[in-house]
Amino acid sequence: MLLSRSYAPSEDLAAYVRRHYVFEAQLPHDFVLIDKLLSETAILRVLLQGDWAAEMPSGEWSTFGPILLMGPNGIPWRVRVRGPFVVVGLAFRPCGWAGLFAEPARAIADNAAPMQTFWGELAERLYREVAAANDDDRIVKVIEEILRERLDVMRGPPPSVAMARFEDIARNDSTIHVAEAARQVGLSVRQFERHCYASFGHSPKVVLRRSRFLDMAQAMRGFSEPSAEHLAALRYFDQSHRNREFRHFFQLTPGQFEKATTPLFTAGLKLRADGLA
Repeated sequence: MLLSRSYAPSEDLAAYVRRHYVFEAQLPHDFVLIDKLLSETAILRVLLQGDWAAEMPSGEWSTFGPILLMGPNGIPWRVRVRGPFVVVGLAFRPCGWAGLFAEPARAIADNAAPMQTFWGELAERLYREVAAANDDDRIVKVIEEILRERLDVMRGPPPSVAMARFEDIARNDSTIHVAEAARQVGLSVRQFERHCYASFGHSPKVVLRRSRFLDMAQAMRGFSEPSAEHLAALRYFDQSHRNREFRHFFQLTPGQFEKATTPLFTAGLKLRADGLA
């Protein structure tokens, strides 16, 4: 059984962190779980127990070490877990990305790398201190202390008001046109696209397209009760369009998706529906 616990960030970090997570599953040691992830934001993952890996374009599986940064996904990513596992996670907010990273989010989109690549010794220390923590409260405290140190070191720009606004738009109005979204956040379409690549890792069109798919997947899994008007807005132009989007994001038709067992992906949808992802 997959158990998840999530925690809101402290007020001073709310523009940089969406949520803290602890995932654990007491699975048989010979059990192998393969699923897909489709993350809207970059995720820090600290593997405290278990054998966790992601599939590379070559078809090989890579672990990236016990502490890694997984970029936001424009396409789904297959992941594999063997046996029981415990993973601590942190979802970064796009609007605060530049305060914590020297590299644009586009550099890690649809990819992953050891966290040391970005934060050096600070990442090593984060892993050691999280591994030594004896409860969730201590884990969150350790991570937030490290985040504040990173912000002090970077002394980067303040969180982007325009990108914070687009985070809200993408989550709540995924059928909006890109030009209208740009107008609402106060940027030209070209500026809007540049800011999105730097903060979200993808173009505004991809961000909205992914959000629309997740809105529909969430409804199909029974985690939301959208109004008739909202469901009508979510529906694609025709059945072939809907099939194409589901194949793009999950390599399944909508009918196959409804029947598929997707514990990791479904857990993410549940958190999203609850406003916790």
